[in-house]
Amino acid sequence: MAPRVLLVRHGDEAADDRVITWLAANGYEAVTRKPFAGDRLDDVGEVAASVIYGGLFDVFETAKYPFLLEEDHWIAQCLEKGIPLLGICQGCQQIAYHLGAWAGAPEREFFEFGYYPVEPSEEAGEFLQAPLVVTQAHYHTFDLPAGAVRLAGNSEYPNQAFRYGENVFGFQFHAEVTPAGFRRWQDSKAHVYGRPGVQDMQTQNRLMAAHDAAQARWFNGFLDSFLGQAA
Repeated sequence: MAPRVLLVRHGDEAADDRVITWLAANGYEAVTRKPFAGDRLDDVGEVAASVIYGGLFDVFETAKYPFLLEEDHWIAQCLEKGIPLLGICQGCQQIAYHLGAWAGAPEREFFEFGYYPVEPSEEAGEFLQAPLVVTQAHYHTFDLPAGAVRLAGNSEYPNQAFRYGENVFGFQFHAEVTPAGFRRWQDSKAHVYGRPGVQDMQTQNRLMAAHDAAQARWFNGFLDSFLGQAA
């Protein structure tokens, strides 16, 4: 039986990102749940790993979005059972928030939407050995949870990636997003152009062409390690 990976999504975007592609290429079964649309997480059964994707929901607004409490319970289960867990953007903030850290909008707005460099921390080791330009789409951030190891950051957002324990990771950036996916974002997020920090479309396209291949190689290598061990 193929190992199953639970994908927790916060929107209805096409399932063509690099996580989906990696799972299909490596013989895994992707099980998608959308709690925001009423899907449950308590009937999933055994899984080898889980990925919580990004989204537009403020992670602290659990009264407004009760499904976030179910996702928080899922995070707790993963931690308790030692299930490898990756949180991306909102998912990253959810893990940090679950671990007791603050998450939300910084006092000074700086919207990373485009392709921005992140640099490895002193503790990054083999996770990231050199600066990397990655896909970004956020203006919220998080504090590093107690007990977590900071892996990457940049001047505007020092916390861009962390590890908690041996098999729980949070990425503020979107290395999973392909050029096709980002072009959809350029259309759906047209209203954010002009906000502080947002790159213009010409700059985004130029940086995408220059850096996406390296980002893909890095992320696929990360998945080889993260999900390869989960099998």
